[in-house]
Amino acid sequence: MVKWLESRVLWGSLLILAGVVFLLQNLFHIDIGAFFWAVLLAMAGAVFITVFISNRQLWWALIPGFTLLGVSATVFISNYLPRLEGVLGGFFVLGGIGLAFVVIYLNDRRFWWALIPAGVLFTVAIISVVEGLFGGLETGGIFFIGLGLTFAAVAIFPAPQGKMRWAWYPAAVLTVMGLLIAAAAENLINYVWPVALILGGLVLIYRNIASR
Repeated sequence: MVKWLESRVLWGSLLILAGVVFLLQNLFHIDIGAFFWAVLLAMAGAVFITVFISNRQLWWALIPGFTLLGVSATVFISNYLPRLEGVLGGFFVLGGIGLAFVVIYLNDRRFWWALIPAGVLFTVAIISVVEGLFGGLETGGIFFIGLGLTFAAVAIFPAPQGKMRWAWYPAAVLTVMGLLIAAAAENLINYVWPVALILGGLVLIYRNIASR
């Protein structure tokens, strides 16, 4: 562990800073509480990230680090940019945690599994933005397509044991499910199946002709 994290001077200084900020707020009625908490959360996140930088084996520190940075951004937006809160309220927290898993994978390719929670969290983060922009929009299709792209990333990106070819199967199934759900939500399902049958028939006829 980093030695300066155990310093009483550091933590004592932070406590004094917190006391001064709240004292000024109460004496002069200065609304700096939200800004203070945003900065404090960002500093706490930076501490965890510094722990990881000092020792790359402590990859777990990235998760609380990026989470706290995301919460800090959310606190700032909710208080100073309230119009964006409904759109980006959950994006920074979910996206921050997802980014932590991306960095975990980039730091050590043996942790290929980190791509899966990263993809899921990024997908949910995007859905939160879409729901904020277009309330009532069916997002089930987006969720399954995001999961499909997540497993496609597992199949594409390198790992010590080689390419994860098995990941193409859940990637294909989940992506097709997502497209079908999206089509059904937009009342396009009645057109998808006939087109799929026509394409399937054309493929069979072409393969029969080509074999001759």
